[in-house]
Amino acid sequence: METLTVRRVIAAPIADVFAWCTTTTNYTRSPFVLKARLARPGAGAPYGVGAVRLHTWVIGWFRERITSYNPPYDFDYAVDRSFPPARHELGRMTFTEVAEGTLVVWTTTFQVPVPFGAAFTRVVAKPVIGHVFGRILDAAGTALASAPAGPPRSR
Repeated sequence: METLTVRRVIAAPIADVFAWCTTTTNYTRSPFVLKARLARPGAGAPYGVGAVRLHTWVIGWFRERITSYNPPYDFDYAVDRSFPPARHELGRMTFTEVAEGTLVVWTTTFQVPVPFGAAFTRVVAKPVIGHVFGRILDAAGTALASAPAGPPRSR
């Protein structure tokens, strides 16, 4: 299994960044995400616990289920199905207020079960997935920077 972590500081309030990152349809603002939709709303919030998100990337298809939801600080997800098939143990996004805006840390632990799977995961899949995660977070930064200013945030 490989663990991948991508970090970005997004110049926007934590609640706005959390909302953007939980809303799966926003991911299509990255050129690597072709389609994304909410297949089933979660408990208490559209992207709350139990929500099912479907993503089609240029590298595959993923069915994710939200397993933990703590706005605006973090959420966890599990990849229940994917093509190509992969083992998945963890998906987590955390959000922390920093002087420049919001620090987002996106972590996933996975392995592609193919011959030489550990090497393939480390050498090919991990850098590709890391690039896609980074581009999604870059899209969040761009979208939120161009969003109209909301009310001042309180501390």
